[in-house]
Amino acid sequence: MRTITRVALRAAAVAIVGTGLGGCSLLGISFGTAQLSAKECMMRAMYFESNRSSPDGMLAVGTVVMNRFNDPRYPKSICGVVGQKNQFAQGVLTRKMTDSGAVLASQMADQVINGARHSGVRGAKHFHTAGLRFPYNNMHYVLEAGGNEFYEKY
Repeated sequence: MRTITRVALRAAAVAIVGTGLGGCSLLGISFGTAQLSAKECMMRAMYFESNRSSPDGMLAVGTVVMNRFNDPRYPKSICGVVGQKNQFAQGVLTRKMTDSGAVLASQMADQVINGARHSGVRGAKHFHTAGLRFPYNNMHYVLEAGGNEFYEKY
């Protein structure tokens, strides 16, 4: 059996499978023989990037993913956004979800894909760990939720 490295898995991400939902193209992604749906990619972003017991934090992360998805400067699929290099937690698309937070992430992913958004996130497309603050002139903080600080860039 051939060993597949994470680099090879990322390279395999170019195999994209489309699904239609709500008038937008929410795309899944293939890694070798494993296929991730748009929902699973959204779940993984919320699971690995937020406090796993915080619906509020998961909704905020999901809103950022959708804000990016709807911006032409970012990939045109949920999995493309989540898998974009150096943007989300390392291994977000390949690591195992090992606790009950996966159930909540699944529920929250359904809500986000069906149109739910965190109103406090507004148009933010960026976040980082709560407790850190950066004094750059182009950052406007809009929300703290699920262990993250969400901000807009000018």
